[in-house]
Amino acid sequence: MNAARTLATAARVLRQLRHDPRSIALMLLVPCVMLFLLRYVFDGSPRTFDSIGASLLGVFPLITMFLVTSIATLRERTSGTLERLLAMPLGKADLIAGYALAFGLLAVVQSALATGLALWFLDLDVTGSAWLLLLVALLDALLGTALGLFVSAFAASEFQAVQFMPAVIFPQLLLCGLFTPRDRMQPVLEGISNVLPMSYAVDGMTQVLHHTDMTADFVRDALIVAAFALLVLALGTTTLRRRTP
Repeated sequence: MNAARTLATAARVLRQLRHDPRSIALMLLVPCVMLFLLRYVFDGSPRTFDSIGASLLGVFPLITMFLVTSIATLRERTSGTLERLLAMPLGKADLIAGYALAFGLLAVVQSALATGLALWFLDLDVTGSAWLLLLVALLDALLGTALGLFVSAFAASEFQAVQFMPAVIFPQLLLCGLFTPRDRMQPVLEGISNVLPMSYAVDGMTQVLHHTDMTADFVRDALIVAAFALLVLALGTTTLRRRTP
């Protein structure tokens, strides 16, 4: 990897996104809108919002970053941009790191907006620190970015990229412990949930929800989510294709 090439790639991606207001709105505003709707769906039962709002604060950014990143990367490949870039002295690792950095910066803004809205406008009641909540939300958004970069290599069209969401995101959503504790699931499903990154994202949010200080379980969950993101980014460098046949 070359730092200068990575930064140049990130700057190029950000310049392109600046001219794509719909993608920016999807990344920055949709998680906030979903949290806002969720709060008033449970308007008569604020405790319900408190119990699931923190978890969804991590899930919503992961989903939106996955969707936008996978489509944006695929668009670069189908338009021939990736082929032209990789014909230059630019390695796959530089390219993937540049994309991750650009979308990671947007993930920071997205997570800050969603966390601020949930805590100070929607009155989400959490026992732990707002900074820990923001940290997990950011790691979840970065995980979504990594997953989007990875699966884009297997899609031949934007429609196929969207089709990966039910295959990659929905099973994790069902098994992450959001709807029922994972230890109450059928043993096989519990075993599967133990190797899915979203499970640890939800567990990390739960730790912040119930504990005033940073716990050992929180550190474990955060490290696992971060490790998954790095692993998927590394896999993305091996599956990245120059163009779509």
